[in-house]
Amino acid sequence: MPNLPPPAYCPGCSLPLAPGAPGAVCPRCALPLTGPVPQRVLEIDAELWRLEARRTGLLATRQELLAGLRASGSGSGGRTDAAPVDSSTPIAPAAPPAAPPAARNVLLALGGALLAVAVTAFTLVSWGRLGIGGRSAVLGALTLLALGVPVALLRRKLTATAEAVASLGLVLLLLDAYALHRVALPEAGGAGYAAVAATVAAALWAGYGAALPRLRGPLPTALCLAQLPLPLWVLSADGGPYALSWALLATAAGDAAVALWCAGRCAGRGRRAVVVTALAAGCALGAPGLLTSAVLALTSAGWAESAHAAALLAAAAAVLLYAARRLARGAARADAAAPAAVAPAAVVPAAVAGLAVLVAGGGALWRVGALPEPGWPVLGFLLCALALGAAPVGERSVAAGLRLAAAAVCAGAALWALPAVARLVLGPLGWVFRVWDGAPRGARAAVAPGLGWPYGMALPVVLGTLAVAAAAVGRGLGAGARMPREWRVRACGGALAVAGAAAAVLPVVLDLPYRVAVVLLVALVVLLLAVPVSPPLAGTAGAAPVTALVAAVAAAVAVSGWSLAEPAMTVAVLGALAAAFAGAAVVARADAAVGPVAAVAAVVWSGAFAAALPLALDVPPHRAAFAVLGVAVATVPLAARLRARPAGVPVECAGYAVAAAAVVLTVAEPVALSLALALCGVAAGGVALRAERRPVAAYAGGALLVLAWWVRLGSWEVTSPEAYTLPVTVPALAIGHLHRIRPEVSSWAAYGPGLATTLVPSLAAVWVDAHWPRPLLLGAAALALTVLGARSRLKAPLLMGGGTAALVAVHELAPHVVQVAGLLPRWVPPAAAGVLLLLVGATYERRLREARRLRRAVGRMR
Repeated sequence: MPNLPPPAYCPGCSLPLAPGAPGAVCPRCALPLTGPVPQRVLEIDAELWRLEARRTGLLATRQELLAGLRASGSGSGGRTDAAPVDSSTPIAPAAPPAAPPAARNVLLALGGALLAVAVTAFTLVSWGRLGIGGRSAVLGALTLLALGVPVALLRRKLTATAEAVASLGLVLLLLDAYALHRVALPEAGGAGYAAVAATVAAALWAGYGAALPRLRGPLPTALCLAQLPLPLWVLSADGGPYALSWALLATAAGDAAVALWCAGRCAGRGRRAVVVTALAAGCALGAPGLLTSAVLALTSAGWAESAHAAALLAAAAAVLLYAARRLARGAARADAAAPAAVAPAAVVPAAVAGLAVLVAGGGALWRVGALPEPGWPVLGFLLCALALGAAPVGERSVAAGLRLAAAAVCAGAALWALPAVARLVLGPLGWVFRVWDGAPRGARAAVAPGLGWPYGMALPVVLGTLAVAAAAVGRGLGAGARMPREWRVRACGGALAVAGAAAAVLPVVLDLPYRVAVVLLVALVVLLLAVPVSPPLAGTAGAAPVTALVAAVAAAVAVSGWSLAEPAMTVAVLGALAAAFAGAAVVARADAAVGPVAAVAAVVWSGAFAAALPLALDVPPHRAAFAVLGVAVATVPLAARLRARPAGVPVECAGYAVAAAAVVLTVAEPVALSLALALCGVAAGGVALRAERRPVAAYAGGALLVLAWWVRLGSWEVTSPEAYTLPVTVPALAIGHLHRIRPEVSSWAAYGPGLATTLVPSLAAVWVDAHWPRPLLLGAAALALTVLGARSRLKAPLLMGGGTAALVAVHELAPHVVQVAGLLPRWVPPAAAGVLLLLVGATYERRLREARRLRRAVGRMR
């Protein structure tokens, strides 16, 4: 392609220029064409033109070459000679075949399975065609052959094949037992004979595995067969649940003995398989045995049955403790650097043993009548758990397991008491739907209106016992002496929470008079608040201050619900709680965690008190809301004063929540709602005085004031949208004009929101308005905005005014256009549209340049 010189044109409007030296400016767009900058732009355009020309030439050459390749390929019948392969090019190796051991094992497993199926089919189908001698000879020969072949295979180091043939021998051995039962001993019971056969098979297979130690399968298989004799023997003898539990536990004990012996004296992968099998089998049989024994201990009705179940659990616990001690000592020998460390493998059996002992002791106390009903059996289990946790044990791992079991029982007792505590805290909230119906007779009737109290004196006793135990652990007494410090700190917090719950339920259990119970609960709240602000705990980050604070809040919620039964009690309780939380927030140290929570609670209960006091005096709710709003407004200067403290932000957020509640109380009265919104807007303006809150608070205050004005207009039944929008537009435009002094502020940011506030609703009203004044006024205002935007070179007024004027014009001309279109022939609109498209297409380039010039002109506006 010839390298033609690029044409000269204007960089701004693409107007072709005369060859040679161009003029000083473009005759169309008045863009300067002389000087270093225009010359550089022209050079860049020329280089881009050359690159585009080069690209076009390369694409054409590529198409010619591809066409020649396709022609040569089709001429040779679609076949081309293969290119010679470079010997230096690396060739990817083929995928390696499957590993021989894996493939061999798969084949051997399939072969053994097929042989086993064949032998089984022969025994079941073709057995009747042979006599007793033939049967015995065939099965005996096959069994001896299957058991003898692995010996020869092991000599040749074919271990996998020997394993497969040995498994076939086991199948044949079991078939021998089945055949013997069918022919020689048909009158023997199925379960009893299966027990004897399993015993013999297990013994033979264990001996076979001991004789051939290189085989890994016989010993674990023999151990699996050994799980069957005792349970099957009990089933054949029609033994009861006690006998079955003995059988299961005895078998599990044997598994434990095997696992411990093999783990201590044997080595090798085969012996590890025996240990794993023994542990799995022991867990599989010991778990149902322990569960059955526990159920028997809890359901036994007399001394004999209770003692029998306790003996079962004691025997299981003894075996588990022995295993735990052996494991702990083995772990200590293995880790000589830390012999006193806790061995996780020993903790689990010790914990299960502890649970067994606790179930045995608690079940005995429950069923022999030592503790009355209801609820007192829980105390029996709890006392047994505390005694077990305090028992001195030498091995640290065993002691940890026993303490874990005791902790599990204590947690169960706490869960048993949790529904009662939840009912005590949440039940009184039912008075919200029965406010001021009158004081009930006693505390039980006040807990949950319409519901009973099924808990007796055992509940506070259990909670008190838990509190004492947790306090002892927290103080490092007994088993708590070995606990880490962080756990002792948490125990102290738990003791405080449980003690508070016990004190809270005591008036309900005793069914004290309503007013007495309420006073006692308020005193409990004050006492709990005094704990985190006391000198020994003030400013600390432990669990006790936080727990006391949470318990105080829960008790305050409960007693607030109780107080809703009568007006005087409501006002007194809410005021006392507000004062208590305010005092705690004031006394608390600035760096303590109790300060923010207490401050928020003080604001919330102060708002509730401000609402309850006028309501108790028969003041309407929409008027009582202003008292609540006063509390919210008071938090504005308080939050500003506390801005540097942790309580500043929580108090501010609580004030916002109280203000929202006050506004909700005025929803039924538009006038009161408008006044409340206006006061909230003024308060937001006060918040905007803080520099860090100014952007958000200023917008929020303005929105609240606008909303207040709109609510008032709605109450006056004003329907014209301009009455709602113009009072907002005028200050918005004034504020935007003040912001225009900064160069970085565009006209959209300064005038866009204010103009849109009036133009959009008015335009929507124009399209549904059948009268002429609104379209005329809106069109005139839009035209004035357009002219003003064009003269001031402001983008927002120009575009928004012009768009509004165009839409108003379309609205006004639409009926006439439709009328004229109805009078014209049907072919005229399509013809006019076609002519218009032809004109636009013919002058497309010029229209495109004009559109670009208009875009650049608008883009230069602000």
